[in-house]
Amino acid sequence: MNKHRSRRSGFGDWLERRACVPEFAGGMLMGMTFFFFLAATNTLAGWLYAMSGVGLAIMLIGGVLPARILSNIQVERLPIDPVSAGDILTVELWLHNAGKQNKALLEIRDLLPKGITRIESQSHVIESIDIGDRYRWLYSITTLQRGVFHFDRLELATASPFGLFRSRRSQSVPRRAIVYPTVLPLSQCPLVDFIGKDDSPRLYSLENLHHSANEGITRTLRPYRWGDPIRLVHWRTSARFGELRVRELELTVGGQELVIALDTQIGWRSPDFEEAVIAAASLYFYAQRLNLNVRLWTAASGLVHGNRVVLETLAAVQIDANPVEISDPSQLPPDLPQVWITSQPHSLAELPTGSRWLLWGGGSPSSAKFPGIRIDSIDKSDSGTDPSNDKEASDLTYRHLQAQLQTQLARTGN
Repeated sequence: MNKHRSRRSGFGDWLERRACVPEFAGGMLMGMTFFFFLAATNTLAGWLYAMSGVGLAIMLIGGVLPARILSNIQVERLPIDPVSAGDILTVELWLHNAGKQNKALLEIRDLLPKGITRIESQSHVIESIDIGDRYRWLYSITTLQRGVFHFDRLELATASPFGLFRSRRSQSVPRRAIVYPTVLPLSQCPLVDFIGKDDSPRLYSLENLHHSANEGITRTLRPYRWGDPIRLVHWRTSARFGELRVRELELTVGGQELVIALDTQIGWRSPDFEEAVIAAASLYFYAQRLNLNVRLWTAASGLVHGNRVVLETLAAVQIDANPVEISDPSQLPPDLPQVWITSQPHSLAELPTGSRWLLWGGGSPSSAKFPGIRIDSIDKSDSGTDPSNDKEASDLTYRHLQAQLQTQLARTGN
């Protein structure tokens, strides 16, 4: 029974795309017309022949007009602005009536790319579009995950003017939508703060700098904490607020180079890889705030830099199911201090001097020569969150990952 129903549904879909299919009223009219025709052939009554002829004429008109109404409708999809995962993506379409008759009672259905949101399509009903006019359709969806998604096909359908037969036509209106990975607002990150310190003693963390310096560019003012040097108290601001305020001096690291390297080799769990991409984006922008000369490296893209390029690279990056040997040395990670993000513990033994690492998975980082942090993924089944609530689950994952990235070096391995 189910197989027969699916075949009938497939045939109805094919017929609707190429001609038309009857609605409920159309099916009733077909039945009544056939009944009148059989009765007329049995009784030879002229009025029954007339009734069946009128019904047939109405069906012909009702079957031809929907396809004609759907013709000469031009659809334009405007460029889609990038958003971050979990944010609202806005799609804008314009429908132009280029025909010689009004278009009435149209249904437009936009088929959404797989994975961008939970629903498969977005639909809207248009009452009418006058000759030569344009109609604007704007809708929004909440994105589920990062990625590069391709909008393409949309469908126009109508049963106008009589509502007896329904016709549907497809149009290709391609546009690309980029959903960036989430960037965590890190207030500190020892992995980046101490990067390259092994061979560059002149670099210090912000905490050490503001304890030893008494001049420079003031980065911010904060309330006094026990142990802060009195020479850093900003007395004018303290008098205005009625409490001690301490200057934090800007850290200048002129020219220190750093590479955020994301290992895309096979072996990742999918949830761990998504966390790794978020970590890479967060570390990149944190390093930029420290004025480091930071770049991103992946096997597919090589070294890239620039906010938009990095975000687009991380939006598109995937696990290499079939790794390709890199023949161009320029596509290999440079011999510079780097944060190596991986799930393979054995890869930690070959890092350049002054590097750090982030490790996912259950392996042991015993071969690592430099400090790093082993990331423990949260078990959402034991977290007390509703698995169907994507926002709540994502927020919990982000907080857990952010706390680990801000962990002091005392928790890292050697």
